[in-house]
Amino acid sequence: MAVRSTFLSVLCAATLLAPASALGARSVGSAEQIAWVRRAAGNFVAAELAGNGASACGILNAPMRASERDRTCAQRWDARLARMLRQPGARASLRAEQRAIPSAVVVVDGEHATIALPAPLLAKRPNRLLFTESCWMVAG
Repeated sequence: MAVRSTFLSVLCAATLLAPASALGARSVGSAEQIAWVRRAAGNFVAAELAGNGASACGILNAPMRASERDRTCAQRWDARLARMLRQPGARASLRAEQRAIPSAVVVVDGEHATIALPAPLLAKRPNRLLFTESCWMVAG
């Protein structure tokens, strides 16, 4: 968990939602929306486990994919994921998170959603997703 907080520190601003735990243990939204949010989160964690920056970037919303200092999103994430995956326990934490996704509480509110996971998908922030580009994208 601390490994992810240290290495995954990019997020864009989004609507603040109440934590899923404050809303009870039930997911909120249509079955299709909840499944899409879980699939996006699962794809993101799978990309992290594979050390695949390009795949991780494909699940980030547009502002987070922008090039910075002449480095593409994929280049930045490849480097971040390589550092993260070298840390002791990183893969085990990601696998635990991957196992939690199918039963995680999802709260969909319009174009915003949260998913209750053991660790943040991105640095120290609630797990927020945004419906944009005709799919759910990891945002903050």
